[in-house]
Amino acid sequence: MKLVALSVVSLWAALCLCASVEAMSTYDIMRHGALTWKGPLPCGDWDCDCAFNRQRGCCCVATQMYQLEEATFTRLVQLWQKLEVLQSDVKAITENIQIAFSASMVPSKGCFGPFTTNVPIAYGNISLNEGSGYNAALGIFTAPRSGLYVFSFTAYSDVGEPAERLYHKIQMMNNGAVVVSMWEDNREDSEDSGTQVVLVQMRRGCQVYVELVSGRHLCGKKQYNMFSGFLLYPSKEE
Repeated sequence: MKLVALSVVSLWAALCLCASVEAMSTYDIMRHGALTWKGPLPCGDWDCDCAFNRQRGCCCVATQMYQLEEATFTRLVQLWQKLEVLQSDVKAITENIQIAFSASMVPSKGCFGPFTTNVPIAYGNISLNEGSGYNAALGIFTAPRSGLYVFSFTAYSDVGEPAERLYHKIQMMNNGAVVVSMWEDNREDSEDSGTQVVLVQMRRGCQVYVELVSGRHLCGKKQYNMFSGFLLYPSKEE
């Protein structure tokens, strides 16, 4: 509205004075018309004296501009502070999250088992142990930090002759409680295998291992028996 009013005033003045200012530029015509205007002008919050008499180097909305600049700077500072807090939280959650392991049984002659009690399987051939959570001597994985983990294990057995009995039961334990298991009991197949994949929510220090149930056995190429796991995503420590 201010610019429109100013233009109308200037144009009106220019038309009235057109006969005497033929040689004047458009800017000069508008300026002359504004300076010769009599009466109140619709300036609003503008500094009319500045707008019409001291245009060069004059900012008629300096106060508003300073206020906007200050508000913008304050907002940027607040956003930067929030970003630093977020970055700190992300670092605390994601630090040392490269946790993964994979191991298989060491090849040996004969069968593993049977035993008179449940026996943890020591997967001694380690191919990966990021985060050093897996203990090959005990066959136990200890969670380095809290989070949701993915575990898988494969049970393979080959008794050789078709008349021999495939008889095994493998179960994964979490702090002494059964999480998942698989078993085989038949004389129709001389070899068989199976794989289980499971998600487990763990706290730091919780232990997971795979055991052979008492009275059962694993035979043949025992290196096909594998145990692996990794941290899917971490959670805040309690």
